[in-house]
Amino acid sequence: MGSLPRPEHPQPQMERSAWRSLNGAWQFAFDFGRSGLDRHFERRDALDTTITVPFCPESVLSGVHYTDFIPAVWYARAFTLTPEELSGRVLLHFGAVDYEAHVFVNGEPAGTHRGGYTSFCFDITDLCRAGENRLSVYSEDDNRSGKQPHGKQCESFDSQGCDYTRTTGIWQTVWLEFVPETYIQSVQYYSNITEGTLLVQAKLCGAGTFTVKASFEGRPCGEASARAENGFAAVTLPLSELHLWDVGRGNLYDLTLTFGGDSVKSYAGMREVRIEGRSVLLNGRPVFQRLVLDQGFYPDGIYTAPDDSALVRDIELSLAAGFNGARLHQKVFEPRFLYHCDRLGYLAWGEMANWGLDYSDPAALEAFLGEWLDALGRDFNHPSIVGWCPFNETWDREGRRQLDSLLAMVYRVTKQLDPTRPCIDTSGNFHVVTDIYDVHDYEQDPASFAAHYEAFRTGGAFYDAQAARQQYDGKKPMFVSEYGGIKWNPQGDVEKAWGYGDGPATEEAFIERYRGLTEALLSNPNMFGFCYTQLYDVEQETNGLYTYNREPKFDMAVFHAINTQPAACETGAQP
Repeated sequence: MGSLPRPEHPQPQMERSAWRSLNGAWQFAFDFGRSGLDRHFERRDALDTTITVPFCPESVLSGVHYTDFIPAVWYARAFTLTPEELSGRVLLHFGAVDYEAHVFVNGEPAGTHRGGYTSFCFDITDLCRAGENRLSVYSEDDNRSGKQPHGKQCESFDSQGCDYTRTTGIWQTVWLEFVPETYIQSVQYYSNITEGTLLVQAKLCGAGTFTVKASFEGRPCGEASARAENGFAAVTLPLSELHLWDVGRGNLYDLTLTFGGDSVKSYAGMREVRIEGRSVLLNGRPVFQRLVLDQGFYPDGIYTAPDDSALVRDIELSLAAGFNGARLHQKVFEPRFLYHCDRLGYLAWGEMANWGLDYSDPAALEAFLGEWLDALGRDFNHPSIVGWCPFNETWDREGRRQLDSLLAMVYRVTKQLDPTRPCIDTSGNFHVVTDIYDVHDYEQDPASFAAHYEAFRTGGAFYDAQAARQQYDGKKPMFVSEYGGIKWNPQGDVEKAWGYGDGPATEEAFIERYRGLTEALLSNPNMFGFCYTQLYDVEQETNGLYTYNREPKFDMAVFHAINTQPAACETGAQP
């Protein structure tokens, strides 16, 4: 790859001008025996080969393309610093490294991080010198252990079913950031659309005056300041113009945050998500959530989009098919994707890649909770995220039942840290305590599928395949958060293709099945949304409306017309 890969700033809500991408060519080595720490690879002058960061070694774009299990890897590269850059603090950021990362600067430990999906940062100032420096990264990964979340990364050599090629090591941008001694560490935004105010809470390093300035489309909209002495400041910013973030209208306020000599570009959206009975309200009104399952896989980059435009394109493809949002499934998506959701007014459900954990083991809490808290903290400010889903389908393991206390604790902590959004404890099964009740239903016959929810349409019970392990109280909002998954692969290898049920014989039969399933949910006044499986094929899973290369399988105007029909919950239609 000739030019710098993924050159854009990786965190648009925390953007400084003084930063430098470290993407591109790195030295690289496999460590199949996990002995590199004993042999002090961090002090080696050179490693075996090269890799293109931020693409994982399993990917084509990395230049390595090794797809067998990789227990450990090493990375190294040089970087130079000027005396001016060393006059403040030097922060080293990683977008994501799967799974356990050990970082060294000039042969000395800079820090360790566990978790394959969340960002982390080390202050490396005291390890650096003017001129050339050497950065080394060691990463371990064992997705068959039952002790680390791995999402849809397959535990067998060959991808199968709904599990796909693995990701090891660095898979998001690595960058340096240069900040003054007094600087902004993080911020949280709380919008109040009734009062027309934005509460900004900031964690700070040092003492001084913290100031927030807001503008909308270039027009100043407000300014507020607070003195900080103890590393924290809170300001309430009255907005002279109120523009609500909404579906299809990504009205974003540009923010400038200053503290001492530090200046950060950011943005925020004004919106409210609220539950009333069985309704989920956006800005005080029911909006049917027409969601699609998006798994964030790419043929050439696996977990990593080849470029920023690929992130945008996935949202545009979804909108073209008539969806207004997505379940971001079994993966914590990168901030750049969420930024595009924000600006395009595209709904998103944040989810952790929990598959791979043994939920019957109390040790799962240690492996899960820290990383989930990191995800909540990093992505809290995105207005597009309208709900959290820490777990998906928490199946029993080897005959041992899930620990209900594990799910309940994660739910409680999630709500404690973010009281502004609903939380689904575990999508599909097995619910313990949840704000929203959801089920997964892959019945392929439209008449049988509709019959599952006919009684619920008029206030009665509904069909739940997991009713022996979970019970709906009849009061919470309810939706089918996975359905469809219709297999369609007429030009491919039918035997290797995977999907739910039997694939339709013709394109017309596919469309009619899709229409019947979808209209059964749209017409139900007690449903606030749906999520169709899925937007595009992933490897052998061929139930996407688009191919893995993002080519349409059908005329998307047909699906747009079906999906955008008025929903009963929006029109107030009665059964």
